[in-house]
Amino acid sequence: MSVLDRIGQKLLFSFDPETAHGMSIAALRCGLPVASPPPQDARLKVSLCGLDFPNPLGMAAGYDKNAEVPDALLRLGFGFAEVGTITPLPQPGNPKPRIFRLTADEAVINRLGFNNEGHAAAEKRLAARKGRRGIVGVNIGANKDSADRIGDYERGVTRFAPYTSYLTVNISSPNTPGLRNMQGREQLGELLSRVMAARAAASAQPPVFLKIAPDLVEAELEDIAAEVAEKKIDGIIVSNTTLSRAGLRSASLAGETGGLSGKPLFERSTAVLAKMRKLVGPEMAIIGVGGVDSAETALEKIRAGADLVQLYTGLIYAGPALPGRIVAGMVRFFDRERLGSIRELRDACLDSWASKPI
Repeated sequence: MSVLDRIGQKLLFSFDPETAHGMSIAALRCGLPVASPPPQDARLKVSLCGLDFPNPLGMAAGYDKNAEVPDALLRLGFGFAEVGTITPLPQPGNPKPRIFRLTADEAVINRLGFNNEGHAAAEKRLAARKGRRGIVGVNIGANKDSADRIGDYERGVTRFAPYTSYLTVNISSPNTPGLRNMQGREQLGELLSRVMAARAAASAQPPVFLKIAPDLVEAELEDIAAEVAEKKIDGIIVSNTTLSRAGLRSASLAGETGGLSGKPLFERSTAVLAKMRKLVGPEMAIIGVGGVDSAETALEKIRAGADLVQLYTGLIYAGPALPGRIVAGMVRFFDRERLGSIRELRDACLDSWASKPI
């Protein structure tokens, strides 16, 4: 981290995590911080699902929940940004405090519960940026008290299809009671059928990705892979936060309920990613998420089978210059190894990661 990043981190860490998050959104909205543009290198470009990504590094959902600053995130050096999770109706989420920094582990536990301003507010912002360059995805979810959660996803598809580069169906948050049950084969089959029908009827047909949890056993992964293939979903995002607390050093906070993200998630999420790649084959798009905080961890996700990667928690601990540093690090790696494209690297360590227990 630069001296400026360290000063900024110290300032933000003097506030509780949710206040610090709000301050960072406000800073981006005002044009701060100003980041040096990352190198533009044709070898890092990824063409996937009809989209041309300038580099494989994305901002994961959960940070810009209300589509307030996607373009500012792209200016930090990300090749794409995903906003949300957005639910049809506004909802406050779970009671505070609901975000906890596990500094010794470079991790975060959150139990936010899809707090957001709802479809209408996000649609207004996304409609205003329509026509701008840059890949921005929309992550859609269901309201906690919805009587028809699948209907909530249909409404998300219909509402945001005209304004998004891609849609992510998020059924993997641990913070909405019962939501992860939708990963079960019967519910998942109905959900994906109705989502794809809603996309076919929408005014635009962006790619649809499914975001899954890391806390799945191999039989569940097999069921998901089968449903995704049958329903012709465009890709999978692996993974959301984990309920596991294995190996944490932050004992005083490890008992907090919610999803764990950051460095401790890297091993399990990468193993699940590789297993899913084995199940779905080489053609389906996969985005790897969990513990990405450097060029090395981003590249390892690609070696394990990811086409693209995303981060969020790493930005909390490494500062807003992190995306540019990761992209620059990737370029140096490609120079050193004399690689011509991301595709040459993908799957290089697939077998070893897929063999790891989960």
